[in-house]
Amino acid sequence: MIYEGMAWIFGDDVDTDQIIPARYLTTPDLSLLAPHCLEDLDPEFAGSVGAGDLVVAGRNFGCGSSREHAPGVLKSLGVAAVVAESFARIFYRNGFNLGLPLIQCAEARARVARGERLRLDLKAGRLINLSKGELYSFKPLPKFMMELIEAGGLSALLRGGGWREACESGA
Repeated sequence: MIYEGMAWIFGDDVDTDQIIPARYLTTPDLSLLAPHCLEDLDPEFAGSVGAGDLVVAGRNFGCGSSREHAPGVLKSLGVAAVVAESFARIFYRNGFNLGLPLIQCAEARARVARGERLRLDLKAGRLINLSKGELYSFKPLPKFMMELIEAGGLSALLRGGGWREACESGA
């Protein structure tokens, strides 16, 4: 899977309350929550992020509460993936369960600037900064995680019967 889009840059310890502030969690409807995504860190983000864009962040992205709304709202806005130095464990699981690719690549946060064009190749483990002509490598995702992403998340995988193949393959 290959994604291409603009980079949106955030720092360390971006918590789930910054991704989607709790004051808006009066509905499970992601389309109503999406306009508030990351508004306290970047008021322009939700209204300007484009389908296929990538969030690039520092350490511990998605820390805080375990709410699924956080990766869900990013995905609903069209964010193709989040690339960070590291992720909070529960956010990492929730992201993949919802079909949002989460990539650990410390070099990206150090080298990528807001607005640069990126191409992410999940299978090859490559992030290419098209604006600078630089290549950053990361460990490719395991097969079962790729299957989660390709299916659109765990629920979609289970509805489609893909769980049977995943269990039989030992994933």
